[in-house]
Amino acid sequence: MTDRKIRSIVIVGGGTAGWMSAATLARILSTQYASITLIESDEIGIIGVGEATIPQMATFNRMLGLDEDQFMRETKGSFKLGIQFVNWARQGHVYYHPFGKYGLDMQGVSFHAYFLRLHQMGEAPNIDDWSLQATASRNNKFMRPIDAGNSPLSEIPYAFHFDAGLYAKFLRSYAEGLGVVRREGKIVDVKLRGEDGFVQSVVMENGDEVEGDLFIDCSGFRGLIIEQALKAGFTDWSHYLPCNRAVAVPCESVDEWTPYTRSTAHTAGWQWRIPLQHRTGNGHVFSVDHMSEDEATQILLNNLDGKPLADPRVVRFTTGHRNKLWIKNCVAMGLAGGFIEPLESTAIWLIQSGLSRFLTMFPDRDFNQADIDRYNRIMTTDYEEIRDFIVLHYHATERDDSPFWNYCRTMDIPERLAEKMRVFRSHGRCFRENEELFNDTSWFAVMHGQLMKPKSYDPVADVMSLEETRARLAHIKEAIVNSADYMPKQRDFIREHCAA
Repeated sequence: MTDRKIRSIVIVGGGTAGWMSAATLARILSTQYASITLIESDEIGIIGVGEATIPQMATFNRMLGLDEDQFMRETKGSFKLGIQFVNWARQGHVYYHPFGKYGLDMQGVSFHAYFLRLHQMGEAPNIDDWSLQATASRNNKFMRPIDAGNSPLSEIPYAFHFDAGLYAKFLRSYAEGLGVVRREGKIVDVKLRGEDGFVQSVVMENGDEVEGDLFIDCSGFRGLIIEQALKAGFTDWSHYLPCNRAVAVPCESVDEWTPYTRSTAHTAGWQWRIPLQHRTGNGHVFSVDHMSEDEATQILLNNLDGKPLADPRVVRFTTGHRNKLWIKNCVAMGLAGGFIEPLESTAIWLIQSGLSRFLTMFPDRDFNQADIDRYNRIMTTDYEEIRDFIVLHYHATERDDSPFWNYCRTMDIPERLAEKMRVFRSHGRCFRENEELFNDTSWFAVMHGQLMKPKSYDPVADVMSLEETRARLAHIKEAIVNSADYMPKQRDFIREHCAA
């Protein structure tokens, strides 16, 4: 029987995508299965602005067998319990999209239904009171879950903020320890095989050729192999997500490290704030069709916690994805595959998902087209489902104070999202479809947070009497308050466990 096993893997590009790919392949396959070479150039900068994650990141760290405290120390990270949205629904309005659930489902009925029943009577004004993450965030509290029985402290989903440049260095050290070989230098050409159009090699600036059976394109927006050589094509979502620039700048850190990412809407986009141990990451995502780069930069500089630590840097992008992320013997990861603005911190998850799904269909040298087609279909669905969730933030708004917000509020939206909004407006119901990333709690948090108002609540909530509903919600709220009171300040937790 002919041996068709992949024997050599070439990763084009470093940064977060490249070193996540190298670390994952070395961990799962080992370099005894196939040699793994990563090519990157110190002269080519990485985008490196994606410093916030979602709870699935902890699964990735566990898969690699990383020590979380060491990971936090070496990336100068902080913990994240959710995202705070400021000025999105209307000017002056604030809400949280917390990790974890609200309250408890009871008698087979969603907690959201019981909450809406009281909320529509004016008795439960703030959904955050039934979220441990949101309540802890208001007071800058954090701890990892503990074994506390039925207490909310037994289940605390959390994610991370970290320095993307330090994260790439951390993963590089890990991957090289498993046998990954790094080659320094620029790639100037891609050679395709004449008989079938597969990638044969990449040509270095010094004339060296690096051959491989499988190529992972992590070359960023350029798409050095997937687009420039293999002509994947691109699906442009500028109609739904009109922001196409980001200006980023770090600033001095403040003493109180907030355990959440803050997203503040401005007149033609929004600003992120990501607290790290040594600095605060900041950026302004905006539409250059509605605001100049100079104006966007000034807005960002006017809204920093402290003194800037570098010159502002502008990144140009188009939201969307390659028409095919896997072509022949090349798979695109990270920005080479697509880009969705970092409003819900999904960029690193898309790398994680891409690697996980790729490994479930890992090829031999025949590269079966059925496997490739399935991968492309599933990854396209991942991108589309995240897109719809991001579009919701822009579209479900009362803001009418600028041409940008008037466009977002009135634009046509994907039918799948329109259906979800119609269902919510009927009885406040939210559903997680199939394997989509965001669950019903996330959809509820944003729809309710963006001030969408259902006509009524789920009638099945009436299985419980009004008196018992009040009593149970009061009991749950008390447990949340007591749990948050027990938690230490994030600053103190980090200093005890994982200070850089």
